[in-house]
Amino acid sequence: MKLTTTTQVSVDGVMQGPGAREDELDAFERHGWAHFDNEAGKVMDEIFQRADAFLFGRLTYNHFAATWGMWDNPGNSPIWTALHTKHKYVASTTLTNPRWANTTVVSGDLMATIQELKAKPGGELQVHGSGELFRWLLDNDLVDEINLFTFPVVVGEGTRLFAATGADIELELVDSRATPSGITIQVYRTTNRHP
Repeated sequence: MKLTTTTQVSVDGVMQGPGAREDELDAFERHGWAHFDNEAGKVMDEIFQRADAFLFGRLTYNHFAATWGMWDNPGNSPIWTALHTKHKYVASTTLTNPRWANTTVVSGDLMATIQELKAKPGGELQVHGSGELFRWLLDNDLVDEINLFTFPVVVGEGTRLFAATGADIELELVDSRATPSGITIQVYRTTNRHP
């Protein structure tokens, strides 16, 4: 399987709280800035349909489990279907009792687990959100492809997708499009690393 990441970012690079609700604990003050149009929604549906498994950081997993994991089957959602039928792996040393079916907590050697999963035949091991995990995967040269949804908004503060320091990584642009509401969707492959 190839490891792909999908992230929603603002023009100024913030990835925190794109759709967080006010009733969630520890909600980011500037939450809810990602507003999908139909075209961006269709692209996201297509991405989820390619998933063979998911890899989450603990915070993103908890958010998905409390939302997608609790919602009844709407009957026509590729995202809901993928999340409820494909296996989910969670990188965490603190999560001990995941309540969402088909979930495995990876608390030991994350590198070895990911290498085993990537060695399996199949489509994609997908990472959605999970900023800290994304940065670790990128630093350890485990990311094959990046799906980046950039929304036409400046959030001004919050956790950014890319760290302020780190390796110089060359990316190859595989696909790029803009939706009617100004969301740009880029697909990048990682190609070369420089210390």
